[in-house]
Amino acid sequence: MSDTSEIPVRRGLAGDRALIWFMRAMAVTWIAKGLLNWLVILGHPLFGGPALDGLPLGARAAVIAFAVLDLVAGVGLWLTSTWGGVMWLLAVMCHLLVGVLGPGGPEAGGLVLAVEVALVFVYIGLSWLASREV
Repeated sequence: MSDTSEIPVRRGLAGDRALIWFMRAMAVTWIAKGLLNWLVILGHPLFGGPALDGLPLGARAAVIAFAVLDLVAGVGLWLTSTWGGVMWLLAVMCHLLVGVLGPGGPEAGGLVLAVEVALVFVYIGLSWLASREV
């Protein structure tokens, strides 16, 4: 007879499941953000905002960069891959930099910036919980 008492058994996967659900929710959100940026690029008047050619040069660059970065991050998050989390963190940090250093400053989107910082802390906490489960 073999002794199976030394084999680790995964009893609770709550951290893993919570991390996966969080990553999937962020994936849907970031894919939607990327698609909205593409609507601006294509000049679709969905929200009545200006088309790409009506924006200042810095805003054009940001829209184009986030149109690509948000979609890549969203796909990576949906796949629950490590690179997806890294791309998402990069996208959030870039958005924070644009929000703080942009022409409107932090008051232009202070609530959005605060929510994104909170989401980063939730992601870090869930990743830590998932890594502690054995």
